Amino acid sequence: MSLVTAPRLETDRLILRGPEARDAEAMIAFLLDRPRSDGFGGYDHRGDAWRWFALNVGHWHLRGHGYFTIEMKHTGETAGICGIWYPEGWPEPELGWVVFAGFEGRGIAREAALRARRHAYEDLGLTTLTSNIVPGNDRSVALAERLGARHERTYTNHHMGEDMLFRHPGPDEVSE
Repeated sequence: MSLVTAPRLETDRLILRGPEARDAEAMIAFLLDRPRSDGFGGYDHRGDAWRWFALNVGHWHLRGHGYFTIEMKHTGETAGICGIWYPEGWPEPELGWVVFAGFEGRGIAREAALRARRHAYEDLGLTTLTSNIVPGNDRSVALAERLGARHERTYTNHHMGEDMLFRHPGPDEVSE
């Protein structure tokens, strides 16, 4: 059962749905895997990772959007998260994504990001989105650029340190 009121979005291969209690362990495992999660804000302690999961649930309640769980349509496996993130202190609404271990290189993040971006523009009425990426996260930079986002500036993120802000094309500029 979803912990939030979130739409269920689908693509050919994916379901994007609100977080459920059963998703906590996969997210906590990702956040505790520092080599994989440092570009997202990884943690060293399980309690901190659990609080991030709860933060996403709260974000949905306060903002009406957040990170969807990416579920593989045909297997039910949890493949990652993707959605619109705009907590207090963020410069603007962000389109973000994470693909869990074993799901990389399959185009899952791109497919989820395209669907989440369409939701942001068509259903939430947003007119602009960014993706904020820490320097050195080359895979996320490459995906942002494949999505049509362009590096706009670097800024200091209170939680992450130096962040590169990529601006996505607006609703009138995207075809997917």
